Amino acid sequence: MFKSEYVHGIQLRKAKLGIPLLRPATLLPQTATEPFYNIVGGKVLMTLLIGRISVALGAVGDLTIHENPTTGTTEALCVAETVSNYAIEDLVGITGIPADGLEPALTGGISGMETQGVVLRIGELEWQLTASSTGEIEWLVFYIPLDDGAYMSIA
Repeated sequence: MFKSEYVHGIQLRKAKLGIPLLRPATLLPQTATEPFYNIVGGKVLMTLLIGRISVALGAVGDLTIHENPTTGTTEALCVAETVSNYAIEDLVGITGIPADGLEPALTGGISGMETQGVVLRIGELEWQLTASSTGEIEWLVFYIPLDDGAYMSIA
């Protein structure tokens, strides 16, 4: 008789995606660019980034995500998308391809990163909104340290 053995969900997530870091729901940046995660001590591989709409978004502008390293050039991690029609509990994310827009294009769900991840340098992961609006997004990032002593923290 076979004994059914499997790896539990948390073990699978850690093995595939790395370390999770949840940032509680936060008001959208108001016509500004604001850090929402710090990258400290070295490079990390971001394997997944998920935003969950927790408070309905008002008439917002375009939202985008950037890597802003302490040394080097700021890089857009996605093309800006208008997110004003998203509902509470809708998810947003990035594919890992900078030329792609913030996911989804008003479909309510995301596919997750289509790449094997994005390497982030010491500095900040930022979000930018081109207008002022109501609404809140909760963020969850998964990452793997690439350098000894590297980690992410909530900004």
